Amino acid sequence: MTQRIDYQKQSPELFKKFVAFSLALQDSAIETSIRDLVDIRASQINGCTFCVDMHVKEATQHGERALRLHHVAVWRESTLFSPRERAALAWTEALTSIPATGVSDEIYVRVREQLSEKELSDLTFLVMSINAWNRVNVGFQVPPGIYDKAFGVDKSGLA
Repeated sequence: MTQRIDYQKQSPELFKKFVAFSLALQDSAIETSIRDLVDIRASQINGCTFCVDMHVKEATQHGERALRLHHVAVWRESTLFSPRERAALAWTEALTSIPATGVSDEIYVRVREQLSEKELSDLTFLVMSINAWNRVNVGFQVPPGIYDKAFGVDKSGLA
C-alpha cells in the first residue's frame, strides 16, 4: 500500500475550519441518536472503515444498542427503527448516492412527513459533513482506530 499524505498537516487551517463546522452540527435540530445512525450509514455506503469504526464507537458511548448498530445496513427490513429514523436514513442514502435523476419527490415528501424544515435543512448539512469526512479518510486511507484516544472513543469498550 502506498503511503498517503497527512491531510491534517498539509492543510491545517482548512482542517480546523472543517472540524469547527462538524462540531457545530452537535447543536443542530437533529438528535444525537439520529446523527449517529446517519454517520454510520453514509460511512457504510462510502466504504469508510475509519468513520464506520469511529461512529459505531461513538454511538455505543451514546447508549445505542448493539443490535440496532448491526441493523443499520439493513434498516429498511429491520423493525428496530422509528419512522423518523427511517426518514433520516432514507435522506442520507439519497444524498450520499445521488441518483442520476436527483432526489425523488417521493423520498422528499416521505422525509418531510417526519422532519420539520429546520430539521431537514440541518440533516442535509450533517449528511454533507459525513460524506466529506468519508471522502478525505478514504482518499488518504486513514486507518481505523488511529485517533480513538483523541476523539474520546477509546472508552467505548470496542477496541
